[in-house]
Amino acid sequence: MEAQRHFGKQIMQQAYHWVSLELSENGTMTEAAAAPQQPKNPLHGLTLEAIVRALEANYGWEELGQRIPVRCFTQDPSVSSSLKFLRKTPWAREKVEGLYLFMLREKRRYEGR
Repeated sequence: MEAQRHFGKQIMQQAYHWVSLELSENGTMTEAAAAPQQPKNPLHGLTLEAIVRALEANYGWEELGQRIPVRCFTQDPSVSSSLKFLRKTPWAREKVEGLYLFMLREKRRYEGR
C-alpha cells in the first residue's frame, strides 16, 4: 500500500514538474501542456460553436432540425440556445458531432470528383 502511494505521489510530482516547465517559459500554458496532439481527430481543436455554425451554414436550421429532431433546432433556433442545450445533453452533442463528421466526409467525396 505504501509503495502504491509513493508511486502515485512520484507520478504527480513528475506531471507537475512537466507542466510547470511548460508554464515557466512564457507564463501561460502552451498547447503541448494542455493536451496531446490528435492529428487524426477532425474534431480536435474545434469548438462546439464552430461545429454548430458550420452545420447551420451547410444545412440550415430547418434541415438540421429534420436530421436531429431536438427543440433547439426546430423551435426558434439560434446558436446560443443550441450551445446551451448541447453542453448539457451528451447524447445530442454526439449526434451533432456525428453529423458534422458526416458533412466533412460528404464534402471530401464531392471534392474528389
